[in-house]
Amino acid sequence: MTSMTRRGLFTGVAALGCAGLLAGRARADAAIPELTVWGPPAGPSVTVVHAIETGRLRGIADTVTFRAWRNPDELRAGLTSGTMNVFVLPTQSAANLFNRGLDVRLVNVMTNGLLHVVSADPALTSLEALKGRSVAVPFRNDTPDIIFRRLLTARNIGEDDLDLRFAGTPLEAAQLLATGRIDAALLPEPAASASIVRGAMAGRALTRVIDIQDAWAKAMDLPPALPQAGLGVTGAFLEAHRPAVEALHQGLAQAVEAVNAAPAEAAGIVAGTVGLPAPVIRQAIPHSNLVATRAGAARPVLEPVFKALADTDPAILGGKLPDSAFYL
Repeated sequence: MTSMTRRGLFTGVAALGCAGLLAGRARADAAIPELTVWGPPAGPSVTVVHAIETGRLRGIADTVTFRAWRNPDELRAGLTSGTMNVFVLPTQSAANLFNRGLDVRLVNVMTNGLLHVVSADPALTSLEALKGRSVAVPFRNDTPDIIFRRLLTARNIGEDDLDLRFAGTPLEAAQLLATGRIDAALLPEPAASASIVRGAMAGRALTRVIDIQDAWAKAMDLPPALPQAGLGVTGAFLEAHRPAVEALHQGLAQAVEAVNAAPAEAAGIVAGTVGLPAPVIRQAIPHSNLVATRAGAARPVLEPVFKALADTDPAILGGKLPDSAFYL
């Protein structure tokens, strides 16, 4: 099983029996010798690693491993080259790639939002309060940046009203915050928790001052859920291994229940693989809104979010909403 570096990231008997049957069928039908699930340095990858470590994906392939993609460019390169067939990715990115002709299908939604603004100033509790302040934002022109700038537009806040500092990764943004070089940072979990833990070790009290999911719901008049990332597969993999895809979803659905029910235990299970301290993972889980909702069932929630994101720039989705073939 592949371990990640520190800079990377990371129910009952009847249910388990059902998953085992599905997994067994997947193995018999597909004969997959090795399956790699790729994921980002963010909360949903905790679910994937937990599912692997606890045997919930056993039988889907002879060997199931997890590997991290470090940034969106690496993800896109892997999809384009065909080296990635099963992956966790932002839902907006999946829709964009699908509409651009890359045969990406969304299996499920794995988080209803895990973005927060973190700061040492407890008064920065609104987007308006960030005016005139320096804010680090990771992954320029990708999902966190797109969501944040759409929120600013909805609140009639110009980008020049803030001092935006773009960082290559969430960890880089967290480091700027921990060292006091910026006033606030937009961070996904577990980077938000890592910044708070590391700040405390350095004598700097950091806190989550803005819940982006909350801010999004209020600004867009939508339910308090931001279905931000999910499990995707290529169309070719789906066609060749449909039972395995179903077994993957079932295993992740079981794993996310266990992760949410016992964060401390889950953190202990995955920490060795994801390369982050268990206390950071334990703190991150309750703030990660982890789920495993089938993409078809999540479509009524996803489409309003997609429309809101594409409102200022239709190219964000590749010019249109994805059609029904996108949702499994």
